[in-house]
Amino acid sequence: MNGYERLAFRLMGRYAEKKRDSYSALRNDLVTARMKVPFEVYLSTAYLSSVIAAIVASILLGLVTYLLNIPGMIKYQGAVPEFMLTINEYSLVIGTVLAAIISFAVIGGITFLIFLVYPSVVAGNRCRNIDATLPYAINYITAMSTAGIPPAEIFRQLGSSTMYGESAVEARFIAMEIDLFGRDLIDALRLISATTPSMRMKEFLQGAMGCISAGSSLTEYFRTKAEQYSLENRQSQKLFLDTLGLISESYVTAMVAGPLFLIILQSIMAILSQSSQPIFLYLIIYLMIPFGSIMFVILISSMTPEG
Repeated sequence: MNGYERLAFRLMGRYAEKKRDSYSALRNDLVTARMKVPFEVYLSTAYLSSVIAAIVASILLGLVTYLLNIPGMIKYQGAVPEFMLTINEYSLVIGTVLAAIISFAVIGGITFLIFLVYPSVVAGNRCRNIDATLPYAINYITAMSTAGIPPAEIFRQLGSSTMYGESAVEARFIAMEIDLFGRDLIDALRLISATTPSMRMKEFLQGAMGCISAGSSLTEYFRTKAEQYSLENRQSQKLFLDTLGLISESYVTAMVAGPLFLIILQSIMAILSQSSQPIFLYLIIYLMIPFGSIMFVILISSMTPEG
């Protein structure tokens, strides 16, 4: 824990401890994300950060509202209720208070929501990385198993490697359960398989547990799984390339040909109508094209396999 997390836990730790049952999903996400922060400390940090962000945002937005006199920019047209005219003299104060209250609630809520979602995002990224590196990690441990290295030492060696990403991290936790907590290999595999975010890794570890319990050949099991996951990896890569081709065609249609047609059409309409401010043309150029391109980049990035 850093100093800020210690301060947050000191201020809000007792309240966070009472919320363990209310945030069971968050506790599970923290474990699967392998974040080295206890649940109570993380939730306390989320509470304190949300309060600080809300206070700062309310002060800043309140100052902006007061200094720019934003409530005074609002003009009433037609008949208005009598009480509106009465409170109009205090519109600046009322508007500043409302702006501060709304910004406090909105920014505080968004900040807390980000803290709640962040561990699941990390766990999702770990899942993708494990699925991408697992076939290569299994090839590595198959070679060691063929050489006659004991299973516990195999996972220990895999965990010490830096080439296999999050698959090595899971193996490191297996080795830690054995070396630090004194568990046997089956219990360590059971524990990590229950907390890993990857279904592939979970299936692999559970199969290894079954082989060890039944006295079957782990080497043959590792070799079979290596072939299976390598085949699945090639199939997923081919599917991704096919999907990427479809997305590229959609991008050309939606973000190149479509906007070009709309720009030409709006330019002609602006000339015919002698409009000096073609608003729709500005929206296409400055909003539709850049934000649409960003969305395609985010889509491709989220679909791209790790490794």
